[in-house]
Amino acid sequence: MLEGFKKFIARGNMIDMAVGVVMGGAVTAVVNAIVKKVINPLIAMIFGKGDMDGLLAFKANGATVSFGAVLGALINFLIVAAAVYFCIVVPINKLRDMAAAAAKLTGHGPAEKEEIPPSPEEQTVALLQEIRDEMAKRPSSPDMPGMLQHGGSSLN
Repeated sequence: MLEGFKKFIARGNMIDMAVGVVMGGAVTAVVNAIVKKVINPLIAMIFGKGDMDGLLAFKANGATVSFGAVLGALINFLIVAAAVYFCIVVPINKLRDMAAAAAKLTGHGPAEKEEIPPSPEEQTVALLQEIRDEMAKRPSSPDMPGMLQHGGSSLN
């Protein structure tokens, strides 16, 4: 289990995840500023309320249901998603495409992937299949009852 964790960290996924968390925090601060200083004032101009939490809200039996709060969270999410996509994903994909094109032109493509050795279970299955195939090739012998005979088995 610990070996698998070491491989996970070494693959680079952990670095990608750390960069994503840091960038997500930075983008969230920008989005919150946009929502508080641009979107909420626009809503206040249109609906007369400075915050979406009170928008489309109703009270029943002492409970308040606010569709405006959900709408505000949805707008925040869409802005964060758009910012991450256009400011992070698109430029990184463009850089990867340019690097791949440059590698293709120079003939220095990515290194061949190392062949992964078969697992112990796969090795055992392959060995058993070889033994079965070899035994099936041998003619049956009367002094060796119970051996495989022509691909089948006998139960003597």
